[in-house]
Amino acid sequence: MSKKLKIGILSDSHTKTKLHKEAIEHLCSLGAEYLLHAGDIILEEHLQMLVETGLPYACVYGNNDTALIALHGKYNIFQEPHYFKIEDLKIKMMHMPYYMSADADLIVSGHTHMFEASLVNNKLFINPGEVCAREKPLSECALVIVKDDFFEVTHYFRELSQNAWTKREIEL
Repeated sequence: MSKKLKIGILSDSHTKTKLHKEAIEHLCSLGAEYLLHAGDIILEEHLQMLVETGLPYACVYGNNDTALIALHGKYNIFQEPHYFKIEDLKIKMMHMPYYMSADADLIVSGHTHMFEASLVNNKLFINPGEVCAREKPLSECALVIVKDDFFEVTHYFRELSQNAWTKREIEL
């Protein structure tokens, strides 16, 4: 597959600009080399925050992102499913979990607001949960480290009343 890659993954920021910014800053502090957002970004300001990291990033439109369609071509935001590569790693990203076939190495989805990670035939399926803390009082994101043919997944979450992020390493 690839040498070591660190990929920060977020989804479902909705209108929570402060939480969106904190999740991006957290992933950057962990050494993320790429940022992926699986939709429901809602605000152009949120796209601009991704640009301002200076990191390569990609996003897909979520079901609440119709206002962003007018910005198509200005940012790295695409219709789902969006296929692309980071080095040798083939990625498929979507918001709605409708295209869940194992036709990429890393399959990223959002929409459900629930963290999930599973490995099926050496293909990683991941939903980073919700940045916006709408369904539960947690803001969430994930960091995927790809080493050779192996994925390390860490789920990060933070209670809104806390400053510190909690880390949960996922056994796959």
